[in-house]
Parts: sequence; C-alpha cells; structure tokens
Amino acid sequence: MRLIFLTLLALAIATAVGLGLTWTTATRGTDLGTLTIGAWTARPRTGTSEIDPYARASIARSGELPIGTGDGVTFTATADDRKKPLDGRCDIVVSGVTPAARFWTLSLYDTKGRLVPNTLQRYGFTSQEVVRNADGAFEIRIAARSRAGNWLPTSALERYVLMLRLYDTPVGVATRTQKDAPMPAIATVSCP
Repeated sequence: MRLIFLTLLALAIATAVGLGLTWTTATRGTDLGTLTIGAWTARPRTGTSEIDPYARASIARSGELPIGTGDGVTFTATADDRKKPLDGRCDIVVSGVTPAARFWTLSLYDTKGRLVPNTLQRYGFTSQEVVRNADGAFEIRIAARSRAGNWLPTSALERYVLMLRLYDTPVGVATRTQKDAPMPAIATVSCP
C-alpha cells in the first residue's frame, strides 16, 4: 500500500513540475537560439523549420505569425540599455541607426501583444517616415506627453514592449555582435 501511495505521489509531483515548466516556457520563452544585441532580443529561427519546440509553443500560444528567415527578423526590447524596464510614464529615447535592411518598422505593444491605444492612432514608425539627422541617424522619443520630432505616445502605460522588424536584411542566425548589426540605443531620459 505504501509503495502505491509513494508511486502516485511521485507521479503527481512529476506532473505538476512538468506542467508548470511547460506553462513557464510557453508564456515566457527560453533563451534557446536567442540573439541579444544591447537591449534588443531576437529569435532568428522562429520563421524556419529549425524552430525549437519551446519557441513553437510560445508562438502557438500567442497566435503571432513570425517573419520567415528569408523575409527578415524581429527584435524586441522590454528594457533600456541599462536593464531598466520600459515605463510609459517615463521619457525614453531610441536613437542611432539600424542594421542594413530594405525596410524596417518600430512599433509599441503592451505586454499582452496588443498595439498601445492612443488618441493620435500612432503606433510606430517606418524607415520611410522617420525624420533623420544629416548623418542618417534618427531619434525617436517615446513618452506619455507630446514631444517635438519623432514621437510615439505611450498613454502612460506602465510597461510596454518595443518591436523592431527588419525586412530583407542580412541579420540572422550568423549575427552575434553589435558590430555585425548596429542596433539603436534605448535610454531612459527622465521619469516623473
């Protein structure tokens, strides 16, 4: 009787641990095949048949349609370069240049993957509409209140995610450093 009880207890614990780890990896993802440059993170294999099972589960759960490797790569950022979480009540500046790409978009999402609603209905910038400096660099201000120049409204959302999609780019699985792919800097300028 004791053996049966211990066996059932072991199976219950194993099931709880297995389901808990599966839920964690499906909701938070893993670092398998992850490319990190500064504050930006990408999973270049998500659009291929070589995708790891954890990323596959995460995509199935979120319902997103990943960019195929031949089409481009998606980078996300949830914190600035100093690892401070992106806060919609603060003024954040995304500045610099992007890696070589035919076209790119920078969008603002909430933590559930939805575009951040705002009265201007401005959800991001593209490489064709962003105002640049003479040297080709750009500066995008992300803040709750309006700012001059390239401005993305946050609606004072506490936490958000920046998503930079690079289309038709050489950045991918072989990319490893900032030198290979110069990513824009993300800096928290001020907070209330």
